[in-house]
Amino acid sequence: MGRGDGTGRIVSRADADDTGTGILHVDMDAFFASVAVLDDPSLAGKPLIIGGSEGRGVVSSASYEARRYGVKSAMPVAIALRLCPTAIVVNPPYHRYTEMSRQVMALFHDVTPLVEPLSIDEAFLDVRGARRLWGSPGTIARELRARVRAETGLTCSIGVAATKHVAKMASTISKPDGLLVVAAADTEAFLRPRSVRALWGVGPKAAEALESRGIRLVSDILDTPRHALDQVLGGAMGERIWHLSRGIDAREVHTGRSEKSVGHEETFHTDISDTATLHVELRRLADRVGARLRAQQYEASTISIKVRFSDFTTLSRSRTLTEPTSVGQRIGDAAIELFDSVDRRQAVRLVGVRGEKLKPAAMAATLWDDDAEWRRVEGALDGATARFGRGAVTRGSLLGPSRGGGALPTNPRPSYDH
Repeated sequence: MGRGDGTGRIVSRADADDTGTGILHVDMDAFFASVAVLDDPSLAGKPLIIGGSEGRGVVSSASYEARRYGVKSAMPVAIALRLCPTAIVVNPPYHRYTEMSRQVMALFHDVTPLVEPLSIDEAFLDVRGARRLWGSPGTIARELRARVRAETGLTCSIGVAATKHVAKMASTISKPDGLLVVAAADTEAFLRPRSVRALWGVGPKAAEALESRGIRLVSDILDTPRHALDQVLGGAMGERIWHLSRGIDAREVHTGRSEKSVGHEETFHTDISDTATLHVELRRLADRVGARLRAQQYEASTISIKVRFSDFTTLSRSRTLTEPTSVGQRIGDAAIELFDSVDRRQAVRLVGVRGEKLKPAAMAATLWDDDAEWRRVEGALDGATARFGRGAVTRGSLLGPSRGGGALPTNPRPSYDH
């Protein structure tokens, strides 16, 4: 099984059998770090950390050179630098990532209209209907990899299989810059030697529960009675793992996939104790969440916050709104109310705001809309942002020097038009 640092990768030969396949999982290689190298070629081959500067931020991504030292996403930059003292911390403007993502996703759509983005840098493609035009799935994958490199300067890894689950596993194993094809008839042989942790959806707790009972490989799952899996994992999870371990995955590629949540978080340059200052930062993040919701025509039914203290203790709070909203003012009010309910005995290192349980935005306004004025104001802000860029017009309370380390939005989605 390939690891996050690129060691242990497995790739297919050029003449690999792709019989019975039709699903591609395309994953850009160390996307954020690769974009940084694209903008500054002198960084090529060096250990890179993408994240906040001055050791205060959180690692958003890292190059493979840095990953080999143990650097991982979501790790504090200060710890990452201790693991890899020679690493270079860079933080390109976020619009560069969305710009490159747009180019890559456009190439995917040139191959097939059946594209399901999973994040800003990966997607599923259903190419079963593209055979006459482009060839077999294996051929399509090889040509797509070459085209992505030629037209964007970036590399990607592709898994080709009969199902989404196996295709995603294959792309992970082939990273970086690889292609792994798993013919339908070879699915069980491919899965048997894999760790249970490689199965899509098996988190640390489920993996520990399985491993504590001697179930460490997919082959062990295949040898375990179904009722025993249910006892370990519960009925729903047991059924799911039983099917995935056998290569059974009926999920189709959905082009209309929507976000489950939208969030932003900020790691401060210095820990903050002042309540008023923290309220301002929560308001800033809430406005950004609201802007993203409006741009994607969604409303959030639940608002949650994340707070990390100076000793790295982290907690979250959430509340369900009486009505779903995409209004930043309303989101900020809820976030601040949640924050004020937290027992704070230390300075705060990070705060985050998230909109959850998303629903399509209501098309018609209600007769009495308490947020009507704020909707007009924020609509005007959206227009100004589209024309002049973010921050051209903002709340007076948000003016002043940035206190954050430039953290990226959580679960960023690609931005492209089709």
